[in-house]
Amino acid sequence: MTELVFATNNQHKLREIREITGDSLHVKSLADVGLEVEIPESQDTIEGNARQKARFVYERSGMDCFADDTGLEIEALDGRPGVYSARYAGEGCSFADNVRKVLEEMQGVTNRSACFRCIICLIIKGNEYLFEGRIDGEITPETGGTEGFGYDPVFRPANYSLTFAEMPPFLKNGLSHRGRAARKMLQYISSLP
Repeated sequence: MTELVFATNNQHKLREIREITGDSLHVKSLADVGLEVEIPESQDTIEGNARQKARFVYERSGMDCFADDTGLEIEALDGRPGVYSARYAGEGCSFADNVRKVLEEMQGVTNRSACFRCIICLIIKGNEYLFEGRIDGEITPETGGTEGFGYDPVFRPANYSLTFAEMPPFLKNGLSHRGRAARKMLQYISSLP
């Protein structure tokens, strides 16, 4: 089984990616490899951040690894929060702070179209690959559900009546941007000799 280090300190993401990849990949945490450090995330694109995080971990560990970066892009907000999704309400903010800011900015807005984009950067055998996952949907007027994390309580995927936070994990992971990007990565890894 292929072993990869997941370049994240976000325990929610770690649990989710392990649920998505199941037995097809052995996903190691930074703690598993003794690399409990703050990973820089200073690029101005989702792709740039995914690359930066993967390279940071690869350079320090020499191990095959991957990193993801995700952005919620809201049409009426000109694509915001986008690359700044994790810290939209400011440095050190909570998930709830970010959700509150989005809901405040969306008050009275009729166009609620949004998408989640996830880019995974895989570094394996010294080579770098990018995989993208995207899901379209809308921002709900209020929060709903307690599952998931981040903007899940206010994002409802197209053709569904539930937010991500109202869905059981297996359903969300089957639809989500991260799930789609991870499955593309797994498909690529399974094609390697």
